[in-house]
Formats: sequence, C-alpha cells, structure tokens
Amino acid sequence: MYNYDTLQLFNDLSKTGPSTDTATGIGVWMVIATILAIVGGILVYFLFVKGKTSPKGKFAKWLKDFLEFKIMWIEPILKVIYYIATIFVVLNSFSFLALGGTGILMWLLTMILGPIIIRVLYEATMMFIMIWRNTRDIAKNTEKK
Repeated sequence: MYNYDTLQLFNDLSKTGPSTDTATGIGVWMVIATILAIVGGILVYFLFVKGKTSPKGKFAKWLKDFLEFKIMWIEPILKVIYYIATIFVVLNSFSFLALGGTGILMWLLTMILGPIIIRVLYEATMMFIMIWRNTRDIAKNTEKK
C-alpha cells in the first residue's frame, strides 16, 4: 500500500532538524514577545502616561505628549503620500500615449481626473484631522482653570 518513498518521507518529516528547530524557536519567541509586549505596554501606560507627576526635561515632556497622542504625525505623512501619489499618477499617465488613438484620451483623462481624485480623497482624510484638531482646541479653551 505504501511504497518506500512515502514511508521515508513520513520518517523524515517526523525527525527534528534545523527547520523544525527554527520554527519552534520562532513560536517560542512569539509567545515571549507577546507576554513582554503586554507587560511593557501596561507598565508604560500606568507608570509614564497615566503618571501623576509631570516630566522634567524637554525630551521627557515631548515623549509623554507623544505617548498620549497629543502629537500627531499623520498630517505630514499624508502630505508626503499625497505628493507621491499625484506625481506617480501624472508620470504614469504618459504610459497611455504608447497605446495610440484611445491612449491619448486615457492620458488626458488620467492627467486631469487623476490628481483631482487624489486631492478629493486627501481632503476627505484631512477633514478628520481638522475635526480632531478643532475639538482638541475647544477642549483646551473650555478647561476649568
């Protein structure tokens, strides 16, 4: 029923070797990393972010603000992605010129509509950031002093 090659394959698979040791090591490390990440995250939150004392030093204040998400990096990142996407669409539209006849129409539509669509999507995303910023400013202005 089984030939020698099949039996040899099952025997080879059941043996431990470098690949199974590596997979086991990766699995063990993932468990350890998960536990350390959970413990570390809880410690950072309660000892640093939620701490009652205000940090001393410029870097410590910046780090606390960063960890409390008072500093947002998404706006400059989105701007760079917008510029890259717009330049890519404009440059990529020239590939349609190689198609000839209908390619010229596709090139023209891509040159005009591509940047417009990217801009609309970017502005829609930026509205959420503007809402967050305005809400933060309103909350800051209405704090009890």
